[in-house]
Amino acid sequence: MKPIKKKQILDYFLLILVTALVIGLDQWTKNLVRTKLAFSEMWSPWEWLAPYARIIHWDNSGAAFGMLQGYGGVFTILAIIVSIGIIYYYPRLDPDDWPMRVVLGMQLGGALGNLIDRLTKEGRVTDFISLGNFPVFNVADSSITVGTILLISLVWYRDIKERRAEKAKLADLPDSTGQEKD
Repeated sequence: MKPIKKKQILDYFLLILVTALVIGLDQWTKNLVRTKLAFSEMWSPWEWLAPYARIIHWDNSGAAFGMLQGYGGVFTILAIIVSIGIIYYYPRLDPDDWPMRVVLGMQLGGALGNLIDRLTKEGRVTDFISLGNFPVFNVADSSITVGTILLISLVWYRDIKERRAEKAKLADLPDSTGQEKD
């Protein structure tokens, strides 16, 4: 077995840091809700705010935002596969690509945060953030969702940037007569 190099540890530092922050915040907030509110009990700091934003103790046996209820086992397996994929893919990123490293940390933290619930709470995930008529969600769901939006945005932005660079490069090439294009 090859010894782990200091560089390998440093390569994973940002992933571990972001993942730990997401898991810590997710599990801390879920524990607060489970210990302070009875199941289905709602809390809002001001009565006028309750129709728009509130905390409610809820359980979810499906995917994020209450979709596909009863398929918790599938999402347990999916979370494990996604987590392994992120850990495997992460060292292949450019070491200077910290935005992508943060995004993968957010997704890994969210996947593991909900996986912890599924493995310790009989396949159910504690949700508690309720905004308007939107399905109830938690910190892990938010981290996965925001991480996915940022991932798509990063890939899209980089694709546009590469296309522009390629277009500019082609514009500077001489045409078939050997003349440079204007």
